[in-house]
Amino acid sequence: MNDLHSPLWTSLSSDQRITGTWRSALPVYHDQPSPCLGACPVNGRIAVWIGQLGAGDIRGAFETLADNNPFPAIAGRICHHPCETSCNRNQLDETVGICSLERFVGDTALAEGWGFAAPPVEHGVSVAVVGGGPAGLSAAYQLRRRGIRVTLIEAGEALGGLMRTGIPAYRLDRDVLEAEIARITALGIELKLGHAVVGPDEMKALRADHDAVFLATGASLPKRLPGLDYDQASVIDSADFLAAPREVQESGTGARVVVIGGGSAAMDVARSARRLGRAVTVLALEAEDALPAQATEVEEAREEGIAFTCGAMMRATRVMADGVALDCVRVNFTAGDAPGRFTIDEIAGSNFEIEADTIIPAIGQDADLARWDGLLEASGPAIAIGPDLQTGVPGIYAGGDVASMGRFVTHAVGMGKEAALAIADALLEGTTRYPGDAPLVDYGRINTAYHETHGRTRQPLAALETRLAGFAEVQQPLTPDQARTEAARCFSCGTCIYCDNCYFYCPDMAITRLDRGYEIKSDYCKGCGLCVAECPTGAIHMQEDRQS
Repeated sequence: MNDLHSPLWTSLSSDQRITGTWRSALPVYHDQPSPCLGACPVNGRIAVWIGQLGAGDIRGAFETLADNNPFPAIAGRICHHPCETSCNRNQLDETVGICSLERFVGDTALAEGWGFAAPPVEHGVSVAVVGGGPAGLSAAYQLRRRGIRVTLIEAGEALGGLMRTGIPAYRLDRDVLEAEIARITALGIELKLGHAVVGPDEMKALRADHDAVFLATGASLPKRLPGLDYDQASVIDSADFLAAPREVQESGTGARVVVIGGGSAAMDVARSARRLGRAVTVLALEAEDALPAQATEVEEAREEGIAFTCGAMMRATRVMADGVALDCVRVNFTAGDAPGRFTIDEIAGSNFEIEADTIIPAIGQDADLARWDGLLEASGPAIAIGPDLQTGVPGIYAGGDVASMGRFVTHAVGMGKEAALAIADALLEGTTRYPGDAPLVDYGRINTAYHETHGRTRQPLAALETRLAGFAEVQQPLTPDQARTEAARCFSCGTCIYCDNCYFYCPDMAITRLDRGYEIKSDYCKGCGLCVAECPTGAIHMQEDRQS
């Protein structure tokens, strides 16, 4: 019998078959940013910390979170979560509950007493941070952890800014606020409370005494409605109302309250007044499905018995014997190309009245720019800043509501972080900045065959009677089991989870498994792309291979 030797079947090694010469493209392992990271105001590595949480490493998840945001327990309660809107999972079933997971990690960190590591080295430079709100605290944290001395100057007697004076306790428990602020100041930040930096001369003196200054004084001037007499006893500014103690809120409001505005601040005012036992109506320019407040806030407000009159505006008020009447008209509202810009068209013959005892306008606030006249230039309603958040005066930086119309707490936190990084770049040699923009991993890159369809695990809400009886938190935390279940829903877009799919499915055995990752053997990879197709997270992509 002839001894036939098949060229395909052999017990010998296939090392001599250099199939890599066939290819025109080569797979590349390269973690890429997820859409949630791209939308995150603090540039948080969401897929990474959710993966750590899902693996049971809650401490690691906290440290990854805190690298960009020192307020995970706060942000997990109040962030407007654009990350969830951008989540690729939306195209399969429902977004991942990123905010609820962040709260779980933040609450666990507080319960366990986890703090921030002391700076590894102390530098001989100092920065004055003016304003103790979210932007100022974020900048102080990022600067101090890099070994820069920080003096934090706050006009009030307590830190927190809007988080303390503008967000009710039913959304943000005060013990949580105090604990996350205390964790930052424990890094060794010098505090000057009850001290207002009032003008250009004092700002110049601060700049002379420090290597840099970060200005984060927020937006403190309430916008005014035409046709509303602010001298009437029936009119209360929304910021004053929210900042007041409960007994002052009760004594200053009548039985019928009209809140003017459709944003988060208006919801906070309306829901706070409802907890005082008042009958509350929200009057908003926007249509019901276009209110700028978060949808969950509106839903919860409706559950609590708050009435909404949308697509309408007040034109004038009329004092009556038993209250005040608001002369209103229906309108068509068209949003503009930037926050605060819009057009309205009155609908003829649509006039109506609303009777009230108290009117609380909540249409936003502006930054007090006049106090910096002669020193800092303005850009519209905000301080003018460059790409590095530096003003026109060298060494003076600005962020948060004083330099932006973002008007979200986490947006301010992100600006504080970016300003701190820019300041550290300017003052320290060898400072490493975060990487620049990279393409986001889109839904088409995810192999959904490896992800079971599973609806979102939602946070429970306190019972309605409990909510209306006081200011206890409405949204309740996830249990540990719920948190693990929800974390498992994350696609981990763009981040390798070391599942070995690429290793097992490669038909040419061209992939080597490393201790933490994989390597392509270019001599044998023929560029079939099967590894890319079988990757459940989109952490591998094909690129053109120009072989010599």
